[in-house]
Amino acid sequence: MAAAAALALGVLASGAVAPPTAFAAARPDTVQQGLDALVHADGLPAALASVKDREGRTRSYTAGVGDVTTGSKVPVDGQVRIGSSTKTFTAVVVLQLVGEGRIGLDATVDTYLPGLVRGDGFDGGRITVRQLLQHTSGLPEYEDLVADDIREHRYFEPRDILDVAFRRKAVFDAGKGWSYSNTNYVVAGLIVQKVTGRPLAEEVDRRVVRRIGLRHTYFPAPGDMTFRERHPQGYARDAAGAPLRDVTELDPSVAWAAGQMISTNSDVNRFLAELLAGRLLPPAQLAQMRTTVPIGDTGAGYGLGIMSRPLSCGGVQWGHGGDIDGYETRGGVTDDGRAATVTVTAIPVDGAGTRRVEKVVDTALCR
Repeated sequence: MAAAAALALGVLASGAVAPPTAFAAARPDTVQQGLDALVHADGLPAALASVKDREGRTRSYTAGVGDVTTGSKVPVDGQVRIGSSTKTFTAVVVLQLVGEGRIGLDATVDTYLPGLVRGDGFDGGRITVRQLLQHTSGLPEYEDLVADDIREHRYFEPRDILDVAFRRKAVFDAGKGWSYSNTNYVVAGLIVQKVTGRPLAEEVDRRVVRRIGLRHTYFPAPGDMTFRERHPQGYARDAAGAPLRDVTELDPSVAWAAGQMISTNSDVNRFLAELLAGRLLPPAQLAQMRTTVPIGDTGAGYGLGIMSRPLSCGGVQWGHGGDIDGYETRGGVTDDGRAATVTVTAIPVDGAGTRRVEKVVDTALCR
């Protein structure tokens, strides 16, 4: 869930068996080579990928081990925590409600949650829903204020999270800059609950997961610290050279609307493909979602819960990365139907490691 996630902005490995729709590579498989390098050169326990070509043929890959203690194989297309990729799901629900006339993109937070967002330099009467989804609200980040041992084991109500965030000053006046902040999506999730009268998890499940048939994707219930299906273990390394710490079982509530969900790489690919194909949002709302602001000088742009990133072969990919203790996910889809998502089972200790994960995605989409 870390804020850096947005700024960094056949025969398969480990004995995996290709699905019936898999396509064979005529040359050395550069995706497999990339995953192997993440394991052997970067010291990551495991790497998983799912890649779909223009014709819809899919291949799943693995490298490394699913459990460093037992040496067990990485489950092909196993479930993982997707961290901030959750933001795109939350944004879709908000934009569906915009399309239904129940939320206004340029309405203020106070329209739905009067008096909730108040602090040093920020005011819910001056922050709009659009600014929440696009990280232009100026609301401060909370994630680094919560110690690892607390956030991994304690249950947080959404308003507990805001209590932590609002200890800080605004980053800038609303609408006057761009700064990635998980706080924005906690507020957006609360708006969904206020407008619908239902838990955010139910709305995500009803409006997105079941609507497009994502069979391995869900929003963990309060107190659920495990996985429903096959999954690789997740690990944390507190510094370069430090021992791995198993963090597979944790309470993800500190991430909530900003990063709580569990999925698989192939489900994430399907979600993004269905989204860009217009099967989750009306055209007007999809166009708003894809209207981006620049993320510094990276060449990437941030829309409403989705990022655009240039590809080395030309064009862009659309998606959203995610970091949460134990897992880092990167991926995206192209307008012509290619899709690729890669997950590693520990967050790299530096930005260079994350860029190498992103490079594998670029390789998969450009080959």
